[in-house]
Amino acid sequence: MYQPMKLFKTPFLNIFLLLSIFAGFSEVSAQQTPVPDTIFISTIDTTAYNELDEVVITATRVSKKIIDIPYSVVRLNYMDYRYNRKVGASDVLPAVPGLFLQSRYGNHDVRFSIRGFGSRSNSGIRGIRILLDDIPESEPDGQTRIEAIDFNSIGRIEIVKGNASSLYTNAPGGVANFINDIDFHRSSVIQHNQFGSFGLRRNGFKAAVRTDDYGLLTTYSYQNYDGYRDHNTEYWHIFNMVVETKPSDFTSLKILGYFVDGSIRLPGSLTKAEFEENPWQADQRSIDRDDKRITTKGRLGLRFNSRFGSARNNEIEITTYGAIKYFERTARDYRIISRNVYGLSARYVNTGRILNRVNEFSFGGDLFAQPARIEYYQNINGMKGDQILQLVDEDINNAGFYFSDNFEILKDKLFVLFTGRYDHVLYHKIEETLPTRDDRRVFDAFTPKLAFNYKLKPWLALYTSYGFSFDSPANNEMESPIPDFLYNQTIEPQQSRSFEAGIKGNRVHAEDEVFRRILFEATLFHIDLRNEIVPYEVLGDVFYRNAAETRRMGIEIGTQTEIVRNLHFTLSWTYSDFTYKTYEALAIEIDSLGNFVESEQDYGGNIVPSVPKSNLYLALSYAHKLYREKISGFARLSSMGISGLWVDDANTDKTDGYNLVNGTLGLDMRFGKFNVMLSGGVENIFDEMYVGFTNTNSANKRFYEAGAPRNYFISLNVGYSF
Repeated sequence: MYQPMKLFKTPFLNIFLLLSIFAGFSEVSAQQTPVPDTIFISTIDTTAYNELDEVVITATRVSKKIIDIPYSVVRLNYMDYRYNRKVGASDVLPAVPGLFLQSRYGNHDVRFSIRGFGSRSNSGIRGIRILLDDIPESEPDGQTRIEAIDFNSIGRIEIVKGNASSLYTNAPGGVANFINDIDFHRSSVIQHNQFGSFGLRRNGFKAAVRTDDYGLLTTYSYQNYDGYRDHNTEYWHIFNMVVETKPSDFTSLKILGYFVDGSIRLPGSLTKAEFEENPWQADQRSIDRDDKRITTKGRLGLRFNSRFGSARNNEIEITTYGAIKYFERTARDYRIISRNVYGLSARYVNTGRILNRVNEFSFGGDLFAQPARIEYYQNINGMKGDQILQLVDEDINNAGFYFSDNFEILKDKLFVLFTGRYDHVLYHKIEETLPTRDDRRVFDAFTPKLAFNYKLKPWLALYTSYGFSFDSPANNEMESPIPDFLYNQTIEPQQSRSFEAGIKGNRVHAEDEVFRRILFEATLFHIDLRNEIVPYEVLGDVFYRNAAETRRMGIEIGTQTEIVRNLHFTLSWTYSDFTYKTYEALAIEIDSLGNFVESEQDYGGNIVPSVPKSNLYLALSYAHKLYREKISGFARLSSMGISGLWVDDANTDKTDGYNLVNGTLGLDMRFGKFNVMLSGGVENIFDEMYVGFTNTNSANKRFYEAGAPRNYFISLNVGYSF
């Protein structure tokens, strides 16, 4: 059976020896090679383009232009979604090719899926590394919730699609980095308001202070939402803060923090009969249990960055952070979870020359620790019982080290990028209550990746890559269906080999009246996945198991075209052909008498559930100056077409495909130092009924959760620039 490559008997020493040799060679032959600064680009009169000459860090953990990266990478600026409804990720990221989003309970249990990774998660985000200001929101086990991300605070979003395991832990599907808006040039204050259907109310402020010595960003948002289903109310307080100071021209220090407090009630999933009778109802069991999540968490981080050397061609960055998380969760029991998270990341970058060719070498590491204490009580109609039933101490630790070398083979034309990462993940649980148990699992692997980028022209590039991935089970995926064990003793990491090839370009002819700009990208990918982790359900409790082997093939196409001046057309299409090649598993079902029935099933040849074969997004937008430079208007009409989703590995049922049409209008008014932005829109204009989330592999066939019906929103932002 294929295993991720373990090249070194003593991986830490050998990897660092290899890195030291490369770094020393590059430093000896270093020339006066300038290192580009990160650039923030925005526009006033049009929706911003994802320029290929924009600089991102997430894709390679080094500042690079998108055109120079041999992967599929997307960068969005705030100007791209400033008029949008900003409740959840699906409101701001619908146009990203290859990214499929399913919002289950608003923004706080959204399912991210890239090339099928993440589709297995019935709760939270899996398989995709989520960062906030380059600091992991993903926990050491890879599980992620994004309550702390406030889209009124975010200045840009960087998304890497496809295997990123050679640079980030638990990232076989890619990385999404949400970056707070610290790259502003003037001090300002903005008061933002948004109101909408189903009791949506979102209010807050954004204050930005810029002096010669420092920059300060502070944002606060309060959100209240009744929800469009029964038993689905929520509220959130979200506070974000970034302080940046530059002791010298080539040194910066940042303090990054947030605080989140809120709760959400969960309506649960429905059977097909219940969905057809009333899709807005809640599962009666969820009501009886008062299924909910209460969350309080905060994080404080410190980042130091410096460039040094005679040519400033060396860079070092160190980030350390700590977080406190408190959760109360109700389901079959009442859980209180207290977690502390400690993290340290460091990276070194050297840009020099080898054999008169540009060589960019970097290495770094990440250390994450998450001790936790979990208390289990009886759930009495949503209230905590008096007596503790179980008390568990838990530790999840992750240590990872990576290297990256980008070498220029043909001058300004052909580049090769070689990256690799070693990860060591430890799970440890001790049960303090009787019976006393002590259990641990350890997973580790080395995952390399090789990529080429060939620039046909400065604005046009071909790229290809081949690499391995390693994705350890998340903590909730480790729960044992057998009471004698704290951890599932049979589940193993899923592993994959990924190939992709693509083309990206940005043709600009500013003097033309028609088709002044065409931005495009097309990617083909093929993934062979072993030991895929899939969910199954027993009496409403979700457990996980390994499928044998999966083949994933697909196409991602995206284009943005300025048809005539200020009239833009956007197309994003993803085609996915995901099939279980071999899959024999134990199926647990409930018969007509309510008894459990176990049987061996062969799912080989079946389609992977919860992934649409076709995902098409189309949008037409127009921006126009209505009065000199003071008033501008914006209008957009968009359509999203999603093919049907299989609901389980057995392919027993498939949801209907659906098409959602949305419209948005915006007005931006500037009066001296004052700015007023008014926008509004209609989501699901034709009020289409559809399944918005599939609860994969439910044993009692509760697969279905309704997507949002027709709904309205209106936003009013009032700002002042100093």
